[in-house]
Amino acid sequence: MAFSSLPRSLALIPDGNRRWAKAHGLSIMQGYELGVERFLDFSRWCKDYGIKNVTVWALSTENIRRSPSEVKVLFNIYRKAVKDRKLLERLQNEGIRLNIISNKKLIPKDLAVAFNDLQEKTKDNKNGVLNILVGYGGKDDLVHAMKAAVGLAQKGMDIDADAFARCLLSNQVPEIDFIIRTSGEKRLSGLMPWQTSYSELYFCNKLWPDFGRKDLRAALSEYSSRNRRFGK
Repeated sequence: MAFSSLPRSLALIPDGNRRWAKAHGLSIMQGYELGVERFLDFSRWCKDYGIKNVTVWALSTENIRRSPSEVKVLFNIYRKAVKDRKLLERLQNEGIRLNIISNKKLIPKDLAVAFNDLQEKTKDNKNGVLNILVGYGGKDDLVHAMKAAVGLAQKGMDIDADAFARCLLSNQVPEIDFIIRTSGEKRLSGLMPWQTSYSELYFCNKLWPDFGRKDLRAALSEYSSRNRRFGK
């Protein structure tokens, strides 16, 4: 299928892992493990369509406020994923650079080190970028940028929009053209407020583990039909 237009930068809010696991009689860990695997599938599908910058919200600051037992499960899943040789092989074979965006104070130190190691090993890949938000919150991002901008202003630097954007935790993520959220939830929950002021939104009722290539195609078809005016 040919599209008249495609997003250059796409963001995903992959909701529904817990509900999917419960509906299939599986543990929360099994649901999230499948969700993590699907991140890479999703990135590859996007790359096949020529979308080279993909952002996935894997763990929000609000998620970290869940019960300690569930948060421990989530951190263990990411520990397992980043140490999996198959993950690195897939990223290298597909030429995908991994970029972890996180408030490092909110995640275990060993996990932060593992994330950094994976970023370093994929830094020269040129076929696409997969941004993973882990321990990320939109308000937290803005507060971080504000503090940094105040520091620069005190040193005499003129703070314009571009300078402020460079202060964000998410400063490597460009303006987001298209946002997909699964599981029927219809809100952004603070996803990168700086980059999403003119994003097109798409809400899918499927739970994230059930979201497939044909669902992405349907979403992109919807995006292609829209007339983006950017306030003009």
